[in-house]
Amino acid sequence: MKITILEGYTTNPGDLSWKGLEELGELEVYDRTSLTNEDEIIDRINQAEIVLTNKVPITKTVIEACPSIKYIGVLATGYNVVDVRAAQEKDIVVTNVPDYSTQSVAQMTFALLLEICQQVGHHNQAVKEGKWEEHPDWTFFDYPLLELAGKTMGIIGFGSIGQATAKIAEAMGMNVIAYNRSQSEEGKKLATYVPLDELLEKADVVSLHIPLVEETQALINQESISKMKEGVILLNTARGGLVDERAVAEALNSGKIYAAGVDVVSTESIENTNPLLKAKNVFITPHIAWATKESRARLIDSAVDNVKQFINRNPKNVVH
Repeated sequence: MKITILEGYTTNPGDLSWKGLEELGELEVYDRTSLTNEDEIIDRINQAEIVLTNKVPITKTVIEACPSIKYIGVLATGYNVVDVRAAQEKDIVVTNVPDYSTQSVAQMTFALLLEICQQVGHHNQAVKEGKWEEHPDWTFFDYPLLELAGKTMGIIGFGSIGQATAKIAEAMGMNVIAYNRSQSEEGKKLATYVPLDELLEKADVVSLHIPLVEETQALINQESISKMKEGVILLNTARGGLVDERAVAEALNSGKIYAAGVDVVSTESIENTNPLLKAKNVFITPHIAWATKESRARLIDSAVDNVKQFINRNPKNVVH
């Protein structure tokens, strides 16, 4: 079978291998494919029966123009880039890769939080600029330093990533409260479930770990921010659309939100008009929480297994 990867570079910039897929069929790998040019997408799919994508949209137009497609594998957990209904109408199997990045995203959540609390990057640069050498005391800090022990972390979305984040928070001596549409026994061992408004009122740190769907669009907005503590810390390693970025920027500039750490923004790559770029005390990373080598290796292994199971007529991780 012919297998086409439309955007291989982000998943594997050369430090991993596509060998598992090469063993399953005739493999064509494109480092990058246009996100907007459907003619290019259609041309690159060509006669492929198995198509793998991450952010390249597989629309109804693309599906109808490529009758050879039998399987679409999303190299990610979110699968909103695929018109699943159009695929189902053509009996095309669509799969995703769940849970591959759980530990990496939880780790990144705390990397952002610890940078906010300890200002490692800032003080490293200050030392190299000679500020410690010039300072009259044996120690030097010119930015507030915060301790996490005893503070309350509020986790919105308590699935696998939220729970992994809770374990780290507990190890740091934090109290953990969580909001989720459903509750689990495993979750109850890690946090106290509370209504969303109560979480917003009590949390010193609010961390987002929910999917972006219609009801969660701009969940963090002017109204929800008004319910938060003065000087709260906001973390978003989930999806940029979960927050009203203008409202967050205004809250950062007023001090209502002390600091924010975000790995995702509403439009990616980030646009120079994004209000967060000019906000106070915001730390922005370029959507890399998922991208540790170990996480990407799990992603490829799972994608290979998904394809293998499809070929064996026993598909797994099928999305509906």
